This record gives sequence, structure tokens and C-alpha cells, in this order.
Amino acid sequence: MATDREDMKDEIAGVIFDLDGVLEFQGKTYPGAVELLDFLRKRGVPIRILSNSTLKSRKSCLEKLNKKGFTVYQNEVITASFATARYLEALKPKSCWVMLKGEGLEEFSNFRHDPDNPEYIVLGDFREDFNFQNLNKALRLLSKGAKLIVMITETADSSMGELELTVGAYGKMLEDAAGIKATYIGKPNRYIFDITLDTMGSVERSKILMVGDKVKTDILGAKKAGLKAALVKTGEFRESDLESLAIAPDYILNSVSEVDKLF
Repeated sequence: MATDREDMKDEIAGVIFDLDGVLEFQGKTYPGAVELLDFLRKRGVPIRILSNSTLKSRKSCLEKLNKKGFTVYQNEVITASFATARYLEALKPKSCWVMLKGEGLEEFSNFRHDPDNPEYIVLGDFREDFNFQNLNKALRLLSKGAKLIVMITETADSSMGELELTVGAYGKMLEDAAGIKATYIGKPNRYIFDITLDTMGSVERSKILMVGDKVKTDILGAKKAGLKAALVKTGEFRESDLESLAIAPDYILNSVSEVDKLF
């Protein structure tokens, strides 16, 4: 792992930040996060925010960040809901049932919604509507030929406070019960990284750094996509994460505020 500042010079030409657990966590902005983005922007370093949030739309995520003092532009924000809508758009679906709550649903406004006979079931964070009736309805539709797209693979999450089941847990359950294979979009899957990189122009992917707090999503996904990776010891990071690193990060930092040391 590189530690000397001179060795790092010119190695990083773009930075992708995870949001929850890196720039902020449970609604609170980490010290130095706002200043870091301003520092990178002044140096002309391309910045992207890559969030596995399904509840937030690209627009709502942008608005919330700017209200907290960040200077961020819409083309710099990629959420799992936005990426999933982009993927679905390319499929030109006849109809879909988007199982999702919150502002993330805004990303799917241009599709024909048919919860009774969808060509695709699109699974996001459905909150309290992940109930017996709706899950059984989804199971029966899948058994009749509907296809399943799941926004993220994560099965548990604590970014909103208490530990809770999240989208991937329901996706895997429906896959198993229906005997089908779903398509997964968010980190660590390649698709969400590729569309993020597409927005960064001609910057070499080997010179782009992903900064995240989760080994199984941020770090694994970044390395599979050919990026550099920095693991920060904040958010949902646990020291036990370092004991079984199948894919090691290039850098391990105490917090996001230390990223400036890499330049």
C-alpha cells in the first residue's frame, strides 16, 4: 500500500465517493467532507457521488447535499434508483411494477406502470409495503413469467439508524422462491460503476479512486471495475472487515478528510 505522498502524485485523476458512511452518516456530515470536495474541485479533479440509495432520486440527493454546504452538480450524482431506471430504459419494457418508496420513485416516471401484469418487477426499498400480500403477489407474477430487477444486493443496512433488512434480502428470497435469476444493479455490480465512469469522460479508470466504507460493495465493486479503492474507517466499517479482505483496498484511511493526502 502506497504511503509516500510523492509516490501518489499523478496516480489519481478522478474520485468517486460513496455517500452514506463516507461523506455523511445518519444525517450528519463528516468533518472535512465539504472542504475536501472544494479542494478537489479547485484542483480540477472530476468528482462523482455514487450511492446505493434507492429511496433518493438523483435530484433529491443533489438538493440535500447542497443544503448541507456541499457544492455538487446533477451530473456528478449517481444513485441506485437512477442507475436502475437507466438500465430499464435500455430494455424498452412494455410495463413494470416498481416496488419502491420515496423520492427514488421519481426516476421511473416515464415508464408504464402495471402492478397487476408487469413485464418487469423492479425491486427497491418498499419499506412497510414489503408485506405478506405484496411479496406473495410478486412471487406469483414471477412464476408466470415476469422478470426481476433488484436495485442493490445488500441484505442489511444501518445507514438510517437501527440495523434493518434491505432490498437484496427480499430480492434473494424472491429469486429462491420463484426459482429464477434476478439482475442486480447497484454496487458491487459492474453496471452502476460503468455508467458512473461514462459520465467522467476520458479519465483512465485505473487512475480513478473509489472511496467507501463497505468492503463488500464499495471496495469489491471498485476493484472488479478496475479502479483504485480507499477504505475509510467510518460509517458501517468494522475492524473485523480487515480480517478477511478477499480484495484489498489500495489505501486504508481513518476518515474521508484524509483523502487530500493522496494528492
